[in-house]
Amino acid sequence: MSKKTRDILSLMDLNREEFIDLIDHAMRLKEQTRAGICPQLLSGRMAGLIFHKPSLRTRISFEVGTQQLGCGAMFITDKEIQLGGRETIADAARVLSRYLDVLV
Repeated sequence: MSKKTRDILSLMDLNREEFIDLIDHAMRLKEQTRAGICPQLLSGRMAGLIFHKPSLRTRISFEVGTQQLGCGAMFITDKEIQLGGRETIADAARVLSRYLDVLV
């Protein structure tokens, strides 16, 4: 996958080679984690986690995954962000991108 920073909103934003690289990288990370090795690839980074339909399993898996990679995680509820209400998605993303390195 390209090291250049860019927004990925869907898997359709990746070409075939990038998609395969992403899956290969994820598989290597999973193998390392199972072996007790947790590379701190996101050390010093901060992730914002926004889920339209809250799910305990989804939230926990993202929080644990980010922490295993050395990244801080912040869960943001729909009520806090009020997407489509007071703020447009574009406005909210612009503001959040000032503080967060990753937004899921």
